[in-house]
Amino acid sequence: MSNLRINTTQNVNLDYKIVGLGERILAFLIDGLVLYIYSVLVNLVGDAIGYVYQDGWTQRGVVGLIFLPATCYSLIMHSLFNGRTVGKMLLKIRVVKVDGSPVHWSHFLVRWMFRLIDIWVFMGSVGIMSIVFTEKHQRLGDAAAGTVVVSTKNKTKVSHTILEEVEDTYQPQFTNVTLLTDKDVRLIKEAFLIAKQSSDFKTMRVLRTKVDGILQTGSELYDRQYIDTVLKDYNYYTQRM
Repeated sequence: MSNLRINTTQNVNLDYKIVGLGERILAFLIDGLVLYIYSVLVNLVGDAIGYVYQDGWTQRGVVGLIFLPATCYSLIMHSLFNGRTVGKMLLKIRVVKVDGSPVHWSHFLVRWMFRLIDIWVFMGSVGIMSIVFTEKHQRLGDAAAGTVVVSTKNKTKVSHTILEEVEDTYQPQFTNVTLLTDKDVRLIKEAFLIAKQSSDFKTMRVLRTKVDGILQTGSELYDRQYIDTVLKDYNYYTQRM
């Protein structure tokens, strides 16, 4: 695999491994299996509808309407799940922008439209050749959209940066954490990790008091939980700016 260094919006360099042909084909096959299962279910629904509607045109129309999302499966999944389909989720790979900027749905649209050339018209040969012979293993759709498929298994550890693991469903508690700067958060995290590892509760209390002096939250959370929440909230808001 080749490596890709991405500079985040917080000026933190993250190193990713670019995914090669094998994993991309495997992810494609897994997605194909998902669509096959979906088509079987749609046909079962069609058979059930057939017992209700004697008109074959009505049956085919309803089945076609139900099956319509499958034709946009790649576009829908990538847009909703941050550059991932079911296959990509299972293999822990995703689509990102080469320059580190957020991936917009329009980029996924470009990739999806180029599937016609990369995959379907030429039986996948164009996409395979492009992935194999380009430096960043991009198919034509990736090159046009400025994207690349990377592995998220072995990226730079988050604990080494100011970044925190924040799930998509995370609910922040402190809306004014953006009063802090990247430098503030870096110092807070370093002191927090040292205090946590050495069970230094006195330092934890001092750190919490200083942070709350800036944010004025009046929170009743315990010191460790409070600092952890501040770090997560800061990442939640700044990563979405």
